[in-house]
Amino acid sequence: MSPDFPGVRLHVVTGKGGTGKSTVAAALALVLASHGKQVLLCEVEGRQGIARMFDVDPLPYAERRIATGLVGVDGERGGMVHALHIDPESALLEYLSMYYKLGRAGRALDRFGVIEFATTIAPGVRDVLLTGKVYEATKRNARNKGAIEYDAVVLDAPPTGRITRFLGVTNELAGLAKVGPIKTQSDNVTRLLRSDLTAVHLVTVLEEMPVQETADGIADLREHDLPVGGVVVNLVRPQELDRKALAAVRKGKVDRAVLAADMKRAGLETDDALVDGLLAEAADHAERLALEDAQRAVVDGLGPPTYELPRFAGGIDSGALYELAAPLREQGMA
Repeated sequence: MSPDFPGVRLHVVTGKGGTGKSTVAAALALVLASHGKQVLLCEVEGRQGIARMFDVDPLPYAERRIATGLVGVDGERGGMVHALHIDPESALLEYLSMYYKLGRAGRALDRFGVIEFATTIAPGVRDVLLTGKVYEATKRNARNKGAIEYDAVVLDAPPTGRITRFLGVTNELAGLAKVGPIKTQSDNVTRLLRSDLTAVHLVTVLEEMPVQETADGIADLREHDLPVGGVVVNLVRPQELDRKALAAVRKGKVDRAVLAADMKRAGLETDDALVDGLLAEAADHAERLALEDAQRAVVDGLGPPTYELPRFAGGIDSGALYELAAPLREQGMA
């Protein structure tokens, strides 16, 4: 299947807290690498979530190879996934070195706590530094000697409620700085974030509040001229009963005698309490699926392409990430 975002180099992944946006970002990086690409997976929230998911040591402010992408659909070996934990203090030191040639003087400022003071007193500066580093990784080319030229960058971004502020703060800074390297970099970052090279993907679950926040997030992104990508519906529950059985459960028309006989044939000791408990579980399952179907219809009506990922009862590790990457590729996200 042809990928839905073939021209995108920067994939920004956001979502309401608890929906699994970091998991989706990691799985997406594995999918992109399955096409033989060099992919950088970035995080900016200081949680070291990438290290935990891939079971590696905490990431420094340096790019580290952490995984091989899925095997290609034609059996070809996948590319590599690298990871980067971006912290604002290190990003500012790099910025001062690149644009103002401070070098040791910049490190001296760090020792005196000036950098921490600057990123605390002006929170917008923090986001500018983070997005600036992502921009640098995305726009690298052969002129960047010794640095990996990435085919795609995946950013595990802040939650939906902060995403437009996070991505738009660089443009605000450009309005304050009229000339100089700050103005130039701000304009370049804004141009990238609003271009066809970027897609902002939203992660949700089939519950009313996350779906509403996703709808609000899409509207907010469009209002700020930021490119909306796809919507990933995560943690989808398995459908344990077929449609006919679900309809019977909802209508209360399950034959207790037939159910008890089926349980006995399966080697289970049955009594009224066990049958009642099983029917109650089935009713809860049917009601939950009905609510999810209603929210799925809302998601389908939002407009962007949608993708679904199953719930993993045992938690997320590197093996689960590969299992989640496969359906994303099969559904054509990347």
